[in-house]
Order: sequence, then C-alpha cells, then structure tokens
Amino acid sequence: MDDHRNDDSAPRKVYVEEQLSVEIPETAHQISQDSWFQVGFILTTGINSAYVLGYSGTIMVPLGWIGGVVGLIAATAISLYANSLIAKLHEFGGKRHIRYRDLAGFVYGQKAYSLTWALQYVNLFMINVGYIILAGQALKAVYVLFRDDDAMKLPYFIAISGVVCAMFAFATPHLSALGIWLGFSTILSLIYIVIAIVLAARDGVEASARDYSIPGTSISKIFTTIGASANLVFAFNTGMLPEIQATVKQPVVKNMMKALYFQFTVGVLPMYAVTFVGYWAYGSKTSTYLLNSVNGPVWVKVVANLASFLQTVISLHIFASPMYEYLDTRYGIKGSALAFRNLSFRVMVRGGYLAITTLVSASLPFLGDFMSLTGAVSTFPLTFILANHMYLVAKGNKLTSLQKSWHWLNVCFFGCMSLAAAAAALRLIAVDSKTYHLFADL
Repeated sequence: MDDHRNDDSAPRKVYVEEQLSVEIPETAHQISQDSWFQVGFILTTGINSAYVLGYSGTIMVPLGWIGGVVGLIAATAISLYANSLIAKLHEFGGKRHIRYRDLAGFVYGQKAYSLTWALQYVNLFMINVGYIILAGQALKAVYVLFRDDDAMKLPYFIAISGVVCAMFAFATPHLSALGIWLGFSTILSLIYIVIAIVLAARDGVEASARDYSIPGTSISKIFTTIGASANLVFAFNTGMLPEIQATVKQPVVKNMMKALYFQFTVGVLPMYAVTFVGYWAYGSKTSTYLLNSVNGPVWVKVVANLASFLQTVISLHIFASPMYEYLDTRYGIKGSALAFRNLSFRVMVRGGYLAITTLVSASLPFLGDFMSLTGAVSTFPLTFILANHMYLVAKGNKLTSLQKSWHWLNVCFFGCMSLAAAAAALRLIAVDSKTYHLFADL
C-alpha cells in the first residue's frame, strides 16, 4: 500500500480516479492510508469523547428543554453542511490541501494562511486544555469515591493526566498510527456513556419532581444562553477537517463524505442520549461532569471514570496531531518511529507542548468557560464563517444568486454569533476568576 509520504521538499503528483493530476505537499506523516470507516471513527471519537459528560450541564441547563433539543438538532445539521463544504474543497485547484491553513492560503493568500493557522492552533490548544481538565476530573472522581479528604486536589490529578498523555504521544507517531486504539476508544466511550445513562435514568425514576427552569438573573441568562450556543458548535466540530481528510484513501472527497454522514448520524446518537437523559434526571442541578451527579455502586462509577480518563488520552492525541505534524515536517522527523533521533524529538517537543497545556489546565480549570471561549473565537470562524466564505470565493462563478446570498447570510450571521459568544465567554471567565483562585480545586 502506498502511503504517499514524501522524502524531499518538492511536491509530488499522483493520479486519482478521475485521472486528474493532483499535487500533494510535503509532510512527514502518512496520508491516503485509511478507509472512510476508520476516519469516521476518528470523527465519532471526537463527538463522543468525555466532553459529552458535560453537555447536560453546559448546554441543556442554560438552554432548557426546548432550546437545548432544538439547538442540538440545528447544530448537527449546520455542522454537517459546513464540514461538507470544506470536504468538497480538499482537491480544489489541482492541489491536495492536507492542512486547513493550506486551503485558506490557496484561496485567499499568505495573510489568510497565517490567520487560519493561528485560529486553528488556538482552537486545538484550548480543546486539549479541556481534555486534560476532563482527565483530571475523572481521576479525582475516582479518588473521592475512596477518600473524602483534601490530600489530593484537582491540579495534582491534572498533572498526572498530563504525564500520561505525554507518554501516549511519545508512543504514537502520527494520526494513522492510532489504528486499534480507535477501537479501544469506541469501547471506552460506550462504557462511560452507558453507565452514565443507566445510573442517571435510575436516579431520575427514583427522584421527586425536578426543576428545569433556567437558573440566573435576566442578564446572566442572556450571557449563558449565548455561551451555550458556542458550546453547541464546539460539540460537533474539530477545526481540523482537512488534516483528518488527508489520511483517507482515494477517492478523497467521496470517502470523506461517507465518514461525515457516519459521524452525523450514527455517531451523534450516544451523545444525544447521555445529554438528554442526564438533564432529564437532574434538571437545572446537573453537574458539568455528569458522573459527579450519578449515584450507584462504587465499582461501577470507578469503571466509568477510568474509561473516561483513558478515552480522553486517546482523544487528546487526535486534536494535538496537527501540531505534531507541523513540527515533525518542519524538522524532518521521518523514518522509523523508534529511531533515537525521532523518539528523543517526540519526548522533548511533544513533552514540552503538553507540559504547557497541563500548566494552563491546572491554573484555570473552568471547563465550561473554555468550551464557550473555544467555540466563540475559533470554532465559529473556522467551521462556519471561513467555510462558507471560502466556498463562495472558490465556486463563485458556478453559484446562483440565491446560493451566493445564502452563503453571505451564513457569513454575516455566524460572524455576529462569534462576537457575541466571545463577549459572553470572557464574562463567564471573569466571573469565575473572581470566585475561584488559580489552581482551584473544583
């Protein structure tokens, strides 16, 4: 099987099924290696990561039943649409755009290349911060089940999580190397999702009437509702679709669309289930980490939290892979993953990146706030504003006036949403920063 890796800096050309010459840029990682089914599981892993355990509290509580259900369904539809626009531009202009910044640079020029790169890595860094916070919360939840004291605080567990994530990054050279780990990820996701659903449903049946009113004052409700809209788009979008699409076999666009349809149909069902059941069981008192709300046998909750922790380690690697790919390509890290130079490079560089990520996670462990800010400052611009405008520029002459108007409407609407959500998220962080100190034990 040809993995299409490049051994020099000059772009190569390959021939796809349509017999069109498509230029592939240099990369130290493998591309055109994976089936659409494996790529679909990568996308589904992102949707059903341990973040799903927070959506009852960070989406449903601020929006309520009507806003939450309608919002999730709408976010699913518009996310599928926006991602399909990006997927269809993967081989635009006779070139294979294996990085988001490559596509933006080809469509707009060098300034857009740099801006897109900055937005994307802010997005991925903040997602990884959230993952390490989640991993630390899972480990602390296990600790609390056995010892109810203050000897071990959340920042300590976040530090432990950072070390484990670094070890996994050293052993897994690139995205395609996940392989069987994606199978483990799916099993781990099902474990904590099924346990959370069963225990929450049992609590809901046994509980008295729940309060489903949206908490807060009139002003705070406005800000939390806007912040929750950012959480909605955060739940479905990676901000790295071209990087994931680069790993899929030819025909690239056709296979990527299959993976997206899998992600947004079968892939969203577990997330829907745990989000709705969690909110139904606990109402406005639902925790931002659902396993902290459920009651049940200690060993069952331990299994669920450990599954959440381990799945988070795998998920973080997916969202850190664009950074790893850039660094490996920049410094020529090719060949055997076990070669001394390659292994030592991963230990130093990836270890340094994850050390910074872990420090930020421990300093500001406000998970819901990070989700809102990430959705506002990077997910909205990357997935909705940029996708619609790039498609408009790339396909301009082929679009009808109605189609052009539709894309411009999307650009304007999501631009306004991005600004409003950023303001709401910054307000939430400011409020929480006054309530909690740095390295807070939440």
